[in-house]
Amino acid sequence: MLEHLINSVNDEAAVIVPLRKSHLETWLAEQPSRVAQWVSGNRFKADAGRTLALPDENGRPATILLGLGEDDDLWAFAGLPSKLPQGGYRLVSGLAPEMASRAAFGWAMGTYRFTRFKSNGGHDFPSLLWPENADRAWVERTAAATALVRDLINTPASHMGPEELAETARSLANRHNARCRIIQGEELLHENWPAVHAVGRASPRAPRLIDLRWGAPEAPKVTIVGKGVCFDTGGLDLKGAASMKLMKKDMGGAAHALGLAQMIMSADLPVRLRVLIPAVENSVSGSAFRPGDVIKTRKGMTVEIGNTDAEGRLILADALYEADQEKPEMLLDFATLTGAARSALGVELPAMFSNNDALANDFLAAGEREGDPLWRMPLWRSYRRMLDSKVADINNVSDSPYAGAIVAGLFLQEFVSDETPWAHVDMMAWNTSSRPGRPDGGEAMTLRAAYSLIAGRFQK
Repeated sequence: MLEHLINSVNDEAAVIVPLRKSHLETWLAEQPSRVAQWVSGNRFKADAGRTLALPDENGRPATILLGLGEDDDLWAFAGLPSKLPQGGYRLVSGLAPEMASRAAFGWAMGTYRFTRFKSNGGHDFPSLLWPENADRAWVERTAAATALVRDLINTPASHMGPEELAETARSLANRHNARCRIIQGEELLHENWPAVHAVGRASPRAPRLIDLRWGAPEAPKVTIVGKGVCFDTGGLDLKGAASMKLMKKDMGGAAHALGLAQMIMSADLPVRLRVLIPAVENSVSGSAFRPGDVIKTRKGMTVEIGNTDAEGRLILADALYEADQEKPEMLLDFATLTGAARSALGVELPAMFSNNDALANDFLAAGEREGDPLWRMPLWRSYRRMLDSKVADINNVSDSPYAGAIVAGLFLQEFVSDETPWAHVDMMAWNTSSRPGRPDGGEAMTLRAAYSLIAGRFQK
């Protein structure tokens, strides 16, 4: 992707002029009359993503108008690499730093393709001169992290199991002088990770707990937890074929945790970072945990298994409790947790739950600022009764068909103290159709928002 952002172009490179709808008339008033006639004749209204080539005296495209609508949507720029002919392009000078940065990032995302398993996976795209005023470090950091998240989610479970996910974390730690400890298999029982072990024990691919640490000991603590179910059959409560088809993406929360960690470490943010990822495969075998079983968690709470397909919250429970013991100044978890959140908000808008209004408001504001939205949903305490169990401290599901995302959030809240500022993101992590810069497949959702939240809170 970043190879399509270059340091020089020839003098004849076409100039891209981004225009908001409300600025089009003002811009046209400064142009020769033939330009206004050409724009009017082609009915160009600066709608988001719409382009129009303006020819020079020799009939060659010298200027490309790009419509932004009214939102300065970075994805308008993402459509350009697929629309424009081969060659080098440059943006008009004088753009504000924010727009220049978004343009470069959008261009990079427009060239993303997952080609690992393609025999001939190469794509030829035009190149863009690095825009003046762009925050090059932000663009490179954000594009690389987004690609990492997408690549991890897109990789099939045959090549991305608990071991491979752990090795990805170890490699990331090595690149950034971080420490990474992996606890696996029976060691999980010896070190009191019983829920992680219970969920992952049926697979021949041993479950793991990934624990990455980075940063100065005196820095404020930020902990990120990611759900790492590398494939989810549903366990003995087996999913149907249609539901199982996309379950390679059930480690999307872990992918986001690693992508966000990469951004934080690359930017050298002044935080003490900890990343906890329980990595498992929810499989079917004679050793699989069963409906009606009671399992213990790291906290000591016992959980009745109402449904083996609600396994993500079980492994997150162990990780969240461990994270909470250090009392971090911010605790975020990311998970492809419930279909109920998708029913409520659709596939493009992640649900966010939080026990802390200031954290929730800052997270929402960061999403708005970055064009990376999320929506707060309530931890409605009255629904906690829906998780009551007759034989254990709590059930992992409710018998009710309603409020599934809220009930899942309430289950997780049992493992986080009220004093720890915590936000839980329940996301799709997948594009169900292609749009400019967002091909169908794995997707980073709230990644830019979460980084902006952390940087805004702790960067001096």
